[in-house]
Amino acid sequence: MRPIFLLFFFLSIASLKAQDYSWFYLRAKDTLVQPEFKKVKNQLIYIGNDVKLKSVLQKYKLYEFKKTYKNAKKEYLKRTFFIVANSDDLLNELLLKTNYIFESGNIINDEEKKIYEPNDYGLTSTIGDNVGLQVNLDYMDFIGAPQAWYYTTGDKKTVIGISDAIVDTTDLDFSGKTKVIRTSTLSKGHGSGVTSIAAGQGDNSYGVTGVCFDCSINTTSYGKFKILEQLVELSDMGVKVINCSWALALKYQSAQEVIDKMLKNGTIIVSAAGNQDWSKSKGKVLYYPSSYNNVISVSSVMHRYQTIDENILISKKGNPYAANIKNYVGRTIGFKDNDITKEHHIWPVSITTLNSEVDLLTPSVDLFRYSKFVLFGEEKYTLEATSSTAPFVTGTIGLLFSLNPCLPVAEVESILKFTSTNIDDINDNKPYAGNYGAGSLNAGRAVKMVYDLYTEGETATIENQKFNRWNFILTSLSEKVLIQNQRFTESSTLNLTAKNSIVIGENTVLRPNSKGSIILKIDPSLEKECDLVLREGFPNNKYYHPNN
Repeated sequence: MRPIFLLFFFLSIASLKAQDYSWFYLRAKDTLVQPEFKKVKNQLIYIGNDVKLKSVLQKYKLYEFKKTYKNAKKEYLKRTFFIVANSDDLLNELLLKTNYIFESGNIINDEEKKIYEPNDYGLTSTIGDNVGLQVNLDYMDFIGAPQAWYYTTGDKKTVIGISDAIVDTTDLDFSGKTKVIRTSTLSKGHGSGVTSIAAGQGDNSYGVTGVCFDCSINTTSYGKFKILEQLVELSDMGVKVINCSWALALKYQSAQEVIDKMLKNGTIIVSAAGNQDWSKSKGKVLYYPSSYNNVISVSSVMHRYQTIDENILISKKGNPYAANIKNYVGRTIGFKDNDITKEHHIWPVSITTLNSEVDLLTPSVDLFRYSKFVLFGEEKYTLEATSSTAPFVTGTIGLLFSLNPCLPVAEVESILKFTSTNIDDINDNKPYAGNYGAGSLNAGRAVKMVYDLYTEGETATIENQKFNRWNFILTSLSEKVLIQNQRFTESSTLNLTAKNSIVIGENTVLRPNSKGSIILKIDPSLEKECDLVLREGFPNNKYYHPNN
């Protein structure tokens, strides 16, 4: 039997007090609204001149009252506030007695409070002050990074490999955590951009934050030395995951053999799918290493606007279109006969490489270009390319191993796919079905699944996906594994071993064909076989102790 590992977490009694404090969003009628406060110890005291507003606020204890881009529709940008107080009644009073200032709001529930945000989290920051760059990092919200950071922000013992980078190790987001294994012939901009997303340092009052921001980094390059030798070199150093934001058109059997050996050695390869436009490739063009077996191939998905109507724009030719609509595979959406009242369709020219080897999608449009900041001090955002997609997955895998260093390597891809967002039901995605993998990466759900799988008393849930291919392997030492609203059909296989129980919930279909299989096993003998050092301070949420 292969090793099975158990992870225990101990929560302090104080950590259960989050529900005693009210978190909510509040939307002002005007973008110029900005109430003034002074901080006394850990509380905010209103010092503005509005008598009615003052009479309401002075009844409550305020811990946070700040503007945020988080969860703000386009129409609400620059007039949405995040508030932490001692009672839900504050929201009701503000909407009733100061409705000439504020027009709407909503309470944030206890589950949504399970987040952590570093102090360089950009314009969607809620908890605390953003003292990093004042830029929009809403794509980190899209992948659920704050939910993942609640459990772990990474660990310096977890090393992320960047195979295509030259990084300035004196930069504050990389210094003290980056080891250069091989110098690169590539531009510093490419390396800095990729590395910043995967593991740029967070909570350092500088720049922006990466996904696994407390992980260590080893960099190398395919520019001067043989590519496979460099990947193996990183693997032999104990690197858990290697990012490959580059693509080659040729396939080599020797490369597949080396990748298989690295997986057995405990190293996962994540690769960008490539930038061939769908109108030319039609899903038939494969790039490498992304299309090798045992490599996680990552392509592009949109992340910002909830609906098409929320971001209708006019082109230079006067034609209407929409852009960056959440969970769509196309960057822009055109309208038949330029009539926005009719059914829309995606412009094929705005879709990067999709093919049957793609496993996951992450954002690639409107990402802050750390490379431009490093090289020129500019605030620029990306158009679309898959180089920036892979490091989101690379960083997420770093978080998984930081939370549980003994996580079986063969189960990582299963966890990422189980927890991804299913985008099959979006009509404009349907022409590309089978070519965009399991859907959109959700780092928050992935990290939580690892926590649930290896924590006594928890329930690990597999849900909301429709799989008709891929081989899934999973081990659970939790109280229960619940499978609900889930489909495994055609050639998909599931091999699930649980210590305690497996429950098949509603709307679950387990009907693979002769090429697939479902194996569900209960093994009460599963035990901890690895000593784990947990990250101090879990859970990472400063408002569990607002009076300290």
